[in-house]
Amino acid sequence: MKKLLSIIFAGLILLIGGNTMAKENLNKNQQNIVMISAYTATSELDNLENAIKKGLNEGLTVNEIKEVLVQLYAYCGFPKSLNGLSALMKVAKAGNYKEGETGKPLPKGCDLHKIGTDNQTKLCGSPVKGELFDFAPAIDDYLKDHLFGDIFARGVLSWQDREVATIATLNALDDVEPQLNAHIQVGKHNGLTDSQVEEILTLSSKAKMKVYGIGTPNTAYAKYFISNSYLKPLSKEQVGIANVTFEPKCRNNWHIHHKGGQILIVTGGRGYYQEWGKPAQELKTGDVVNIAPEVKHWHGAAHDSWFSHLAIEVPADGGSTEWLEPVSDDEYDKLK
Repeated sequence: MKKLLSIIFAGLILLIGGNTMAKENLNKNQQNIVMISAYTATSELDNLENAIKKGLNEGLTVNEIKEVLVQLYAYCGFPKSLNGLSALMKVAKAGNYKEGETGKPLPKGCDLHKIGTDNQTKLCGSPVKGELFDFAPAIDDYLKDHLFGDIFARGVLSWQDREVATIATLNALDDVEPQLNAHIQVGKHNGLTDSQVEEILTLSSKAKMKVYGIGTPNTAYAKYFISNSYLKPLSKEQVGIANVTFEPKCRNNWHIHHKGGQILIVTGGRGYYQEWGKPAQELKTGDVVNIAPEVKHWHGAAHDSWFSHLAIEVPADGGSTEWLEPVSDDEYDKLK
């Protein structure tokens, strides 16, 4: 009996431990907030309208999405916020969707600055100060009065949901890493886990694939890729050019271009290029890689980002591509 009880107790410990270690996912509303925010930031209005419809059909209310889009004026600008609200209005007029709770403006004459300062301090975990705000105190006033006062006090969305929207928006924009990293920490202070933050980054990075679009599934070469890739041919005359898009964690096998070589021009997201015997090179939008003939290499997406590049074939008589072994999970998982 004691042995049986020990086995049962050990099993319970493993079960509890397994649940503790399990990854926490964003809820369905938060996933939809991510995509609505990201497509607003990148001004992809067709995709934004589809994301809004999906969100409304899966549980978000019209007023919850309004709150997201109003808040985004502070993170991606009034023009994109207004475009987003126009897209929401168009979708809402065409369907019968739940309006939901309305945001509550603060009473007239209240101390906006104090309310905003208190909200910002609670949101971030400590008072927000610094040389930048001493240099430009007006921006500090606007943040406290309008953003953390007027907007964050309106209700409807939780502060965690508002940070989900902010992180997604900043990740969809280029060259705002300091602000993105700061809001990731704020999101964690408000209960987001590492796995939930990674999910926000992974989902929102898809909005960066906007220059040429994702294209169609790359079925002809699927056996040479781990996970899913997409292909959009752009030119077959003079020089072959195609836009190749990789889902997060997708990469092609090691391979060699014989005689002709290849040029890669990154058009969106974050990924890697690696030559045999050398460390992997991180790639971001605008980077260019010249691949010499006869060099064994691979390229693909980062674990938390979609990734796309132009693949330009260098013409050569008798040129060919030799596909080799896959990039192992052990090799790939060492990359950050």
